[in-house]
This record gives sequence, C-alpha cells and structure tokens, in this order.
Amino acid sequence: MGLFDRSSLTIKPSEFPDPTHDEKLAEAPGKALAVLAGGCFWCVEAVYRELTGVLDVVSGYSGGDESDADYQKVCTGTTDHAEVIQIAYDPSQTTFGQLLKIFFAVAHDPTQVNRQGNDRGTQYRAAMFYADGQQRDSDEQYIPQSEAANVCNERNATRLETLGELGEAEV
Repeated sequence: MGLFDRSSLTIKPSEFPDPTHDEKLAEAPGKALAVLAGGCFWCVEAVYRELTGVLDVVSGYSGGDESDADYQKVCTGTTDHAEVIQIAYDPSQTTFGQLLKIFFAVAHDPTQVNRQGNDRGTQYRAAMFYADGQQRDSDEQYIPQSEAANVCNERNATRLETLGELGEAEV
C-alpha cells in the first residue's frame, strides 16, 4: 500500500503544527491549485477527496521531461516523473497551508526517500511542486516548522520542485 500506515506509531495528525505563515481564507469563492507527490497517487488522492473546500483531485505525473508520461513508462523509474495529485480547492473554504498540513500529517510519510510503504522508486518520492513564489515560500516554511515540532523524530525528506508539465494519469 502506498499510503504510510501511521497506526503503528504514536504520532497523531493533530500533533502536526498549523502553518505559521498560512494565508487567510479568501473573501470570495474561487479556485486554486496545489500539486503534491507522496507515493501512490490513488492513495494520496483518497485523502483529499472528501475535505471541505476541495473541489476536485486529479492523479497524474510531473517532474519529468517527457510530456507523454504514462504509468508503464513512469514505473520504470527512468523518466524523472513522480506520481502526483493536483488538488483544485476553493481558497474561501481552505488554505494552501492547511492542505500542506494534511499532506504531512496524513497523506504521506515525510521521512521516506523515494518510497512510501511498499512502493519504491523515484516515482514515489515525496515532493511539493510549487507553481509560484507564494507556494514555494509556504512549502519552504512548513518543512522546518514541522521538523521543529519534532513529530516524526526523523529528518524531513520531502522535496521542493518547480511545477513543470502535468500529465493526467490513465483512468
């Protein structure tokens, strides 16, 4: 299973800190996007589907040079792609920072390098793909904040990567 099983640990999602540099909820409804990689995209996708403010979640691939990525190619580990999810959310109902908190607390094990559970390879790396400077700043600030909370007792291995092309996964 790609999703990290926290049942064997004493870590509780509530122990992860709220982002200190989180933006305020928007005044009016809208649509914003976040792209995260935390192992098997279907497992990470399931975490976000039912959250308040999440409008849609799409599984796909990002981080590689090939624009025609597909599951078979990405699973070879030679394309530099990661399995990702793109979250469309309403910033009047939730914030980018709250999506990051869920990512670290529930959706993946931030201490693993190129693996999540039984899934191994660079395509299962933990990464936050930022689309702009504001997302990059939020990502850069939350990693040390979560480490300072000493929730995982290990160094955070989640990478920051510039969002390039995003290819939608096969259904």
